[in-house]
Amino acid sequence: MKKIFILFPIFSILFALIMNSCSNNIKDRSTVFQKFIIPEKLIQLKEIQDGDLIFVGAQTEELSGAISRVTKISNETNFDHVGLIEKTADSIFVLHAAPMGGSQREEIHHFYTSQTEKKNLIVIYRLKKEFQPSIPNAIIKAKTMLGKPYNWLYILNDDELYCSDFIERAFRDDKIFELIPMNFKNKETGIIDNFWIDFYKKKGKDVPQDEPGTNPNQLATSEKLEKIGVLELER
Repeated sequence: MKKIFILFPIFSILFALIMNSCSNNIKDRSTVFQKFIIPEKLIQLKEIQDGDLIFVGAQTEELSGAISRVTKISNETNFDHVGLIEKTADSIFVLHAAPMGGSQREEIHHFYTSQTEKKNLIVIYRLKKEFQPSIPNAIIKAKTMLGKPYNWLYILNDDELYCSDFIERAFRDDKIFELIPMNFKNKETGIIDNFWIDFYKKKGKDVPQDEPGTNPNQLATSEKLEKIGVLELER
């Protein structure tokens, strides 16, 4: 009996030390988990829905890099192109305005391949449930704009369209997106990016700073959208 009474306090002390150690380890692991970045959800073609928006990750150079420098919001929200998904009985198309081909209806596999060959990330966003009734009309409106040339000036023009302009117009009747003052100032320096100064100088135009417009990053951060995941087609 004496041995039991002697061992019990020792056991209690050891138990307390172990629990304290576990508690500290849990705190340490919690700190690690807070720093851990959860990877993007990967989605397949069958998970895409009619009316989804398909965003393309920005590059760091040339036109894509210039767009990124003046519109980038974060590493997670850094896009330079956007299109609208149309699903038919046997195919999926991307309705979009692109530098190559202007406003067009492009089959999803062709779109995906042309973008991923350049190692661009393809991310799908979806209108929240309460805004989805606007989708049928938006697709109809988008298809009426097919064939229009690309708007290289990014100044609003009914006869020429750029990517986010195309999307804003498609949903305009239901006021899903809005026009904002365009920004051509480098996010880091606060002055107009040299690319855009040279770009508009060659076209004989002033940089349209603060004129109304849109950009893919602005659309992606709309409270009316939710991110679905990164598109990865079966190989």
